[in-house]
Amino acid sequence: MISQPKSLQWWQKLGVWLATVLFTFGSFVSAAQATGVYDVPYATGDEPIWIVDQAEAISRANEGRLNRELSELAETTGKGLHFVAIRRLDYGQTMEEFTDKVFAKWFPTPEAGADEIVVAMDVLTNNVAIALGNNIQELIPPETAESITGETIGYPLRSSSYNQAFLDAEARIGTILNGEADPGPPDIAEINIESTFTKAEDTKTTSSTIWVVVLLLLATIIPMATYWWYVR
Repeated sequence: MISQPKSLQWWQKLGVWLATVLFTFGSFVSAAQATGVYDVPYATGDEPIWIVDQAEAISRANEGRLNRELSELAETTGKGLHFVAIRRLDYGQTMEEFTDKVFAKWFPTPEAGADEIVVAMDVLTNNVAIALGNNIQELIPPETAESITGETIGYPLRSSSYNQAFLDAEARIGTILNGEADPGPPDIAEINIESTFTKAEDTKTTSSTIWVVVLLLLATIIPMATYWWYVR
């Protein structure tokens, strides 16, 4: 029987330890990217928040445009439309639950939220949900709300066109809040994907993910290289 060198056993232990550390680190990074309602900043009636883009899904130009138009919409109609984009949900939470919790956090009483709308999206799964105040439910019935999330927002999301999704949603909901007839979802053939500036998937790659991949490769290569060096 050929016994293994003690130094090889040491390197094997090092490889196991390194792999364990990297797995823990990767789990930590994944959890850190998840978003719960506690990660969403507070908003008040005096200082409303129109857009929370923790997923970096919206270009700066479109974020500025939406902030301006949503503020003007609130001044004109007395009704607030708010968007939230996150990278991923906390484990075990649905998009509807998250959106309802954000709505309750920003508008803790029925009176405060009567004329408010919160639309939230998870860019990892492209799930969308909408929460409506009591007065808004009269303007946007369930079938219209479903069409907004599933068609107006859902169509662009299939191509990861997050800018287009928010712009189309703001245009359709804004029309309804201004007392005009619901224009319905946009024609799929007319959606201009190239007009949405930078896509989110081009900008949301993080250095932490790169480090995880690199370190995992090292954890695999180092023990194998050491083993073959001693064998040869």
